[in-house]
Amino acid sequence: MVSSNPIAGPSTPTSHNTQHKLVTSSMAKRRRRPQQSSNFHLPIAPPLLVLPGRKRLTQQSLNNPGRSQQQQPFCDADSANQHDSPSAGNILDREERSSFYNSLHYISDADSILPSRSNGRQKKMNQWRRWTTEVIPSLIAPYLAYLRKSTSLHDRIELQPDEVAAFQCKSSCRRRVLEITCVLFNYIEILRIDCCACAPAPLQLLSHGYFACAPIAPSLAVDLQLLELVKTLFVHITPNTTAWCETLEVFLAGRGYHLTTKDNLRRRFGNAYHWYSVLCMSAEDQLSNLIGTHRPLSPPSTEGLTRPSDYLRSRCPICFGLDDWRKSRTLNLKPDIHTCIDACFTQKRSADQRGGGPDPSNPIRSVFLSDDEVTSMEVHVRSCRGRPLDRGRKRKRPAATEEEGDDYEDGMRVPTSVLDGCGESFLAADEKREKASTQFFADTGVMAMLCRHDRVLWLANMTSAGEKQHYALALIKKLFDNLPTDMTVGLLYDIGCQLHRSCLKYRLLDDAVLRRITFAISVFHAYGHQWACQIIYHPRKCEGFGLSDGEGCERLWSALKHLIAPLRVSGFHQRLFVLDTQVRHLDNKNLSLYGNWLSRRWNNCVKKKSTAAQALRELSVDETCVRQEWKSQVEYQTKPLPRRSKTNNDEEISKILSLEKSLVEIDGALRCMETQLCMGNINNLTEHNLRLIEERAHRSRVADTLSRWKTRLGISQRTRLEQLRHNRKFEIEKLERSYRQTVNERKLNSHVDATIQRRNPTIRKLVSSYNNLCTDLSALIRQRRSPPNAIPPNPISPIGIFDLDIDADIWEDVGLNDVVLDPPDWLADEVTHAAIKLLLEIDRCNEEESRVKVERCALQEWAILEWDGLQRARAHANDDEVILYHMNCRARQFIVLVLGWQTKVRPIPCAWPMPDCWGPSQTELANGTPVVYPDVHDDEDVEDDVWDDGDDWESDIGCGDEELMDVLEDIALADQYRGQEVAWAKTATPSTSSCLLLDFNPLFHWSPLLPARHSTCSTSGNIGAIQTPINPTLHKTL
Repeated sequence: MVSSNPIAGPSTPTSHNTQHKLVTSSMAKRRRRPQQSSNFHLPIAPPLLVLPGRKRLTQQSLNNPGRSQQQQPFCDADSANQHDSPSAGNILDREERSSFYNSLHYISDADSILPSRSNGRQKKMNQWRRWTTEVIPSLIAPYLAYLRKSTSLHDRIELQPDEVAAFQCKSSCRRRVLEITCVLFNYIEILRIDCCACAPAPLQLLSHGYFACAPIAPSLAVDLQLLELVKTLFVHITPNTTAWCETLEVFLAGRGYHLTTKDNLRRRFGNAYHWYSVLCMSAEDQLSNLIGTHRPLSPPSTEGLTRPSDYLRSRCPICFGLDDWRKSRTLNLKPDIHTCIDACFTQKRSADQRGGGPDPSNPIRSVFLSDDEVTSMEVHVRSCRGRPLDRGRKRKRPAATEEEGDDYEDGMRVPTSVLDGCGESFLAADEKREKASTQFFADTGVMAMLCRHDRVLWLANMTSAGEKQHYALALIKKLFDNLPTDMTVGLLYDIGCQLHRSCLKYRLLDDAVLRRITFAISVFHAYGHQWACQIIYHPRKCEGFGLSDGEGCERLWSALKHLIAPLRVSGFHQRLFVLDTQVRHLDNKNLSLYGNWLSRRWNNCVKKKSTAAQALRELSVDETCVRQEWKSQVEYQTKPLPRRSKTNNDEEISKILSLEKSLVEIDGALRCMETQLCMGNINNLTEHNLRLIEERAHRSRVADTLSRWKTRLGISQRTRLEQLRHNRKFEIEKLERSYRQTVNERKLNSHVDATIQRRNPTIRKLVSSYNNLCTDLSALIRQRRSPPNAIPPNPISPIGIFDLDIDADIWEDVGLNDVVLDPPDWLADEVTHAAIKLLLEIDRCNEEESRVKVERCALQEWAILEWDGLQRARAHANDDEVILYHMNCRARQFIVLVLGWQTKVRPIPCAWPMPDCWGPSQTELANGTPVVYPDVHDDEDVEDDVWDDGDDWESDIGCGDEELMDVLEDIALADQYRGQEVAWAKTATPSTSSCLLLDFNPLFHWSPLLPARHSTCSTSGNIGAIQTPINPTLHKTL
């Protein structure tokens, strides 16, 4: 059958003529290309003829004989996805000029390339591979050079003739002319470039200040300043490329720039934004690695690492920045570092219901553990526990023995019963509980390990339904692989007691690692544990943790919560890429806040310590006795429960119920004898009194026996006893209620009424006597003549004595039957109780003070080493102007960081003698001091503020405006280094213009404003300079 479709044109209806014709390309009518159709993608030509034996006759271009049109280099998997190449319109011309007989060959069904869904995925993979292996590595150096020429994207530059000539091909490469749509902030322009293998399109576009959307033949490019704005915006809000592109399209359409193709901007802008972010990260990592090669190396050792690895030193300079970390042990700081671990099941990803497969990975440095590391730890945990690898098989619980005892497990300081209670109260301790369905979610959550300063050390992607322990163990193993062999770690985890128990019980970690870990529970989750567990694992009661709370992971989840919705439907590697990007943003943000963090910790610690010390002095207690009481409390409240048998417990409860019943019968007999005595119906008074005395003595012995049996019961047995007692009362009430509904109900009621009326005087007399005894007992308690902790029974109201309900006070067992022992001071004495709390708080504050002093020294030592490495890198980059420019930018930004740190940590004393220098010299600090202007007002607002005597804004300076005080401290520090008054404060007038000097950028792009630019600000889209008039009133105040 012969198709009547043209070879490379759009598809036409198939002819239904019975006569078969062989149609060549010359016989097909040439179609004129419609206007504005340069972005159309022409489909692959169908076979010309199908011969017997399922042979297909097709046509091939002469450009590359021996290969089908689907396999041509121009239409390969990479360029086929560039469905906007304007040179695709030349296919018809080339094919029409080709010879028909020289371009025919036969292909079988096995060799035919049928359009399928996998071809689109393969194109995407090939394009991703080309971006990763070819385009991005080749653009790093040109990108850094463009940043230097444009002053970190502050200026737009025009190519010089010699630069344009550099892109001219000097070899016989296959060339292609592209017309590319360039999107800027407020307009669109068409750029025509002539590209080849020597001068690819992405490289030429980057030299013009644009970034391409495709690696070979892009049809759209985006301005670098616009991409930089979007990149900064998407780490502060929910990244939404669709909403941004729709907004940009509407904004440009209002200015007369329309994009006619449906969904044209979103897909291409998304590609450009993604790979621009990859380029920025790659360039940043290259500069960091270059500086790292010039840092002083740690001395070699045969015993392993002598200091934390370079990776950890880059993650948190305060925790791991000390060159000799063992100096901190002179202050008895153990553990050496604090870390916290927690899991988040809201950061999950839905399963791919379409079966598209995983997306390709990104060529950036990641904080996520590899899948091999997590899987190997999972296999190790299962082998240690003796479980099979199949997930569906459930482990049988051991049969319960008759004797159930409580004792310590090996290495644990908390009884088994307490650990079991903590495991039952926390969902995280139950590995079998499904927190996220694996049927609907491919990735169920993220587990993080953070340091004490909320810096992410590593993340682990979770794929199980529950919070399995192998994720936490994989993070712990990764941490100790990057630490010296004798560095200790304090680990805070919301179920730290359960993790400690499992590690000891199943030997999940090596003994060399386990003895260096101090387990604790994060502060927020500690109150859900048993009290005995809190005594051992609470960080406020455990030595060495200071004021660390272990809730850094919760703050991380709060910072990442805006990513929950978009990452729910993203690809696997795209989700990791977005989380890595956000972590980098948080790292850069926290780096400048180290000084604030240390200052806040120090001030809070000093305040709490002062308050606690003053309160402890007011109690006037002996510190040695208080510590001994705390030791006794820990020892007593962490003792195991006595061994009990279930059978014996049931027998004891049955005996108590029998004794209570006997006591009720004895009380009834006594009441009858007393009634007879009152009514005078006694023949022998002496014998009756003797019998009454014996009965009362017997009643006292039964009551004492019952009290002793009750005191031997535990809490659970007492609860069960009360339940049985109440259940019996309800059963009696139900029986009586059903009985009253019988035929004899009326007779019974009349009989009861007659009996009560006959015994009314005796019952009222007993009530009066009982109430008198209660009054006497209350008086003895007020006079402190009763046993300790005695509680008087509740009096019985004479009114309504015969209408008692089941919830009446008369049924409550309140009185003197309980045996009261002499309680210890830590339990009964309120003063001792308060003194223990205050003493523990002072101890933690002392530990916090010592640790903050060490961290202040660590920050300064790291700054000195970092500055030294930066200076060495600058010295080696004298011949490379591009690298020298970026090293100078980093040096200026580093100076700004040092100035901010010095201002905040000045009140904190050093743990050991430190030099005054933080790396940069005083001259460099003076030259790099930024000028920060407070907010200014309009003229009308200024006038109102000046003449409003009732609301003088100047008086608010001393009322807790911390931001303004920080500005004044920065200015004072600048005066200290410069040795003179601030220049702008002397010369500023209402017409003076000034510019913001600093542009914090993840790439450490310094935004220097040259002296010639201080007086003017560009209006051609330059957002680096901001013109701000100075308020004369503010000038006068400052």
